[in-house]
Amino acid sequence: MSDELVISEPQGTVCVPAATLARIVVLAAELADGARVRRSRRGVDVEVAGESATVTLRLAARYGTVLPQVAEEVQRQVAGALQQMCGVEVRSVEVAIEELV
Repeated sequence: MSDELVISEPQGTVCVPAATLARIVVLAAELADGARVRRSRRGVDVEVAGESATVTLRLAARYGTVLPQVAEEVQRQVAGALQQMCGVEVRSVEVAIEELV
């Protein structure tokens, strides 16, 4: 497994570094109402194997939100963003809500 996504096409190769993948995940996760990624450099892990990815992220959620709903929305947003922007299949998005804000 790798942290970098490499897309090979007949016209050439595109490399998407780990920091870019993590930034995509953070921006997508924070589209979910009430979710905020904790320490975006250390709170996100994206592992790439071929054309599929596994994401692990740690969140802070706004007090009063329904936590399972926040987590599910984050999973949908992250999987959709990686699929749309990078063309990868997302095998799983593991979400840990570690803080209420």
